[in-house]
Amino acid sequence: MQRKDNELASEERRNFLKLASTAGFTAAVVAGAGGMLWSTEAAAQTAQEERARQEAAEYTMTLATAYVLGASRSYPIMQLDLKENIQNATNGKVYVKLAPGGQLGAGGALVQAVQAGTIQCAQHSLSNFAPFASAADLINLPYFCGSNQRFTNLVTSDAWKSEVHPKVEASGFKPLFYINIDPRVVAMRKGGSGPVLSPADLAGVKFRVPGSKMLQQYYRMVGANPTPVAWGETPSAIKQGVADALDPSVGALYVFGFKDILSHVTFTQAVPDSQVYSMNLEWFNSLPGDVQEGIEWAGEMTSHQNLAKVPSARSYAMAELAKAGVEFHSLSEDQLAEWKATGGYQLSDWDQFKVELAGSMDTFAKLEEAAGTMGKYYVHDA
Repeated sequence: MQRKDNELASEERRNFLKLASTAGFTAAVVAGAGGMLWSTEAAAQTAQEERARQEAAEYTMTLATAYVLGASRSYPIMQLDLKENIQNATNGKVYVKLAPGGQLGAGGALVQAVQAGTIQCAQHSLSNFAPFASAADLINLPYFCGSNQRFTNLVTSDAWKSEVHPKVEASGFKPLFYINIDPRVVAMRKGGSGPVLSPADLAGVKFRVPGSKMLQQYYRMVGANPTPVAWGETPSAIKQGVADALDPSVGALYVFGFKDILSHVTFTQAVPDSQVYSMNLEWFNSLPGDVQEGIEWAGEMTSHQNLAKVPSARSYAMAELAKAGVEFHSLSEDQLAEWKATGGYQLSDWDQFKVELAGSMDTFAKLEEAAGTMGKYYVHDA
């Protein structure tokens, strides 16, 4: 059996390398994602289809992400779906060339590449828009839009589109659609203290935080000791006890390989782990109207697919983490209320951020109302 598995893996590797060299990397990854690399015939058919699509297209759109294609199983980034939808919704006029897995960079590097027009479209965190439209950083206000539903209500609202999108567009971007992943969690390392169910349980805990001032303030308010650590150094920091806890979503914890170094995960629902697909505005505006409409409709379709995928992606990540011994904890309404009362955005401690990021308390009030108003999209919350 082992020998057969090894032979199959070797065949898949050979077919991948052959496809990449003859038909291009995108054809190879599409075949791999479709489970067709084991068959030389199936792989060749995929390559032929990709080649035909590329030759028939009038426009090529490079779509770059930080995630490998299979990541959507636990982290619903939906890049293959977006490629397929754009190609079909534009009637083949646009061919989407994928650059997954950080080939062209990640985070801020992808934002810069889209702004410069060196690539047409990329996935990155919503926080990466903050330097261009500060209001985008409001998503990091604790309990403002931490639940999936409040986040989706907010970013699909007229208020968000009228207050945030013009600023983003003034910097050369067109948001295509927002990706709902799941809220950030409180994840404790193995060998650390037990589960965190109330802010009191965070007393003295060295909590790994990114560079966000808001997240640092929040974890200080709920009793932790915020410890800034670069993302790439976080696994070793958690293993060595330099930090005791961290806060990505469950899907991110799994996809970035934290499953063997964690003990407890608590769903505190404070801040979303959110992403966006942005396009170069000048490139988009240069396209004919029907192609623009097709791309926007593709974004809408893929958004529906993303929202439907959230619970199954979470379930897969949880099942895999549970196999490694991680225990999960959901909070009761009373427990959640304690977290909100201790660090929530309604406290005056956050007023300076509201004015600074939204521009005024009136504008913030509009966005707050939007987050609390059910829009046309439903999404499951943990």
